[in-house]
Amino acid sequence: MKNSIKNIALVAFVALFTFSFTTIEKDKKEIKTESSKVVWKGYKVTGSHEGTIDIKSGALDFDGDKLIGGNITIDMTTLVSTDLEGEYKGKLEGHLKSDDFFGVETHNTSTLEFIEVKASGKNSYDVTGKLTIKGKTNSVKFTISIYGNKATANLKVDRTKYGVKYGSASFFDDLKDKAIYDEFDLVADLEF
Repeated sequence: MKNSIKNIALVAFVALFTFSFTTIEKDKKEIKTESSKVVWKGYKVTGSHEGTIDIKSGALDFDGDKLIGGNITIDMTTLVSTDLEGEYKGKLEGHLKSDDFFGVETHNTSTLEFIEVKASGKNSYDVTGKLTIKGKTNSVKFTISIYGNKATANLKVDRTKYGVKYGSASFFDDLKDKAIYDEFDLVADLEF
C-alpha cells in the first residue's frame, strides 16, 4: 500500500515537473522590409490623401501555423504622399512631418506591439495591440489575414489620441470645409 502511494506520488511529481517546464515553442518570422509596405489614407471634408511609410523592422510570432504575436516598427521619416506631385506633394509631406502632425524630427519611429491575438477564421485574426505614435501609446484593435508567407493588417487610427489635433473639428470650431477627419487608415502588406 505504501509502495503504491509512493509510486502515484512519484508519477504525479514527474508529470508536474515535466509540464511545468514545457513552453510554447514560438517561431519568430522577421518581416522582409524591402518587400513589405504600409499604405496610409487620411480624409478631409473635401477629399482624401494617401501615401506610404516604410517598415524599419518587425516580426510575426507563430506557434506552428497559428499567429500568436508580433511587432512592427515604422520609419516615420519615410512618410510620402502618392496622390500628389510637385509643389503640393512637397508641401503635404513637409506638413505631415512637422509638429502639426507627426513631428518626425523628434519622433522618427512609431511602433505596434501585438498584445492579444484571437483566431477569427481559418487565416484571419483579431488583434489587440499597443500603438505608439509621437511618444503616446494607446490600445488599438485590428484585423490581420495570413496567407503563406504574406500578411495584410488593417487599422483605423484616431490621430487625436496621439496629440495630432491639427485641423480636427473635434477640437476647433469654424473649420468648415478645411476640417480633417480624426481617423485615418493604415494597411500593412507584410512579407516574412
